[in-house]
Amino acid sequence: MTSDLSENTVALNHRMKYLQLVDYINKLIESDQLHIGDRLPSLKQLEKDLGMSKETLLKGLNHLLEKGIIESVYRKGYYVKKKSVTHTFRVFLLLDKMNVMRDRLYHTLFDNLKDMADLDVYFHHHNFKVFENLIRENLSNYTHFVITTFMKEDVAPILNLIPASKRIVIDYNQPSLEGNYSCIYQDFEHDIYDALVQLKNRLSNYQKLVLIAPSAAVHARHVMDGFLRFCMENDISYTIQQEVETAGFHKGNAYITFSRYDTDDVALIKLARSKGYQLGKDIGLISYNDSAVKEILEGGITVISTDFEAMAREVSRAVLNRETIVLRNPTPIIVRQSF
Repeated sequence: MTSDLSENTVALNHRMKYLQLVDYINKLIESDQLHIGDRLPSLKQLEKDLGMSKETLLKGLNHLLEKGIIESVYRKGYYVKKKSVTHTFRVFLLLDKMNVMRDRLYHTLFDNLKDMADLDVYFHHHNFKVFENLIRENLSNYTHFVITTFMKEDVAPILNLIPASKRIVIDYNQPSLEGNYSCIYQDFEHDIYDALVQLKNRLSNYQKLVLIAPSAAVHARHVMDGFLRFCMENDISYTIQQEVETAGFHKGNAYITFSRYDTDDVALIKLARSKGYQLGKDIGLISYNDSAVKEILEGGITVISTDFEAMAREVSRAVLNRETIVLRNPTPIIVRQSF
C-alpha cells in the first residue's frame, strides 16, 4: 500500500487533527488503496506515518467506528467495513420487545431519520445479560443510543458507560443516571392520576375501582402510587390485584389493566360475557396502550395511551439537532364505550 502522506497532510492541515485521520482513511478507501475487509495500519504505524499522538488517532478511529466505516476486531485491529458513508448519524435503538406500540415508535423514528441516519434496532426482552452485552459490544459503533429499559435489575451502571451526549432514554425515566442526557418518558404515576381526575364524574356509575397490577411490571409501583393517591383523595372504594380474580368479579366493578399482552382485558371480557354483563354499563374497563383492536373491541375500549409517535419525533429532534431534551411524553386518555 502506497500513498503520498505529505500531500494528504498539506491538503488536510486546516482540519482538526483527529478529522485529518478520518479524511486520510476515507481517501485511502475511496482511491481503492484500502478495500472492504482490509486491515488498517496499526496504531504504531499510523503514529509514525502521520505524526499524530495515540490519543488523537483513537479519537479519529472512534469517529470512523461510529460512522460504520470501520469495525474493531478484538486483539486483531481495525478493518474496513464499508466504502463510504452517506449519513451523518448512526443510531442504536434498543427496545424491550416488539409490539404495536414499539412498531409505531420505530417506524416514526425511521421516517424522521432515514435521510440523515442509519438506524439499527435490537431487543433485550428484559434479559439483563443481553441488555449489557448489546451495549458493551456497541459502545464505539454509534453516534446515538436510544434505549428503553424496564428491567428489574439496576441498569444505571451500564447506561452510564454511554457518554451522556449520546444517551437518549425513552419511555421509562430510569433513575441514577449521570450527566446531561436526553430522556423522553412516561410519568406513570401522574398519567394515571390525571386520567382518573378526568373520569371522576363517570366513576359514580361504579361501586369499586380495581387495578390489575402484575408484579412483574417494573413500572407497576408508579401506577399504583398514582392510583392510590387518587382513590384516597376522593374516597373511592378500591382494590389492587396482580391478576384477574374470578371470585371477586362483580357487577359495579371498574377495572384498570396494563398487562404486557392485554391478557387481562381478554379475561375480563370473557368473564363479563359469561355473566351477561355489559361492558361500560355493568362493568367498566380502562386499558393501557391503544391499538386498532381496542378501538373496535366490544364497541371500543377506553385507554390511557402515551403518544409513541410524539416520543419518536422528540428523539429525532434530539439526534438531528444535537439537542438535550428532557420531556414528559403526552399520555392522554381516550374515552370509549367500555367506561
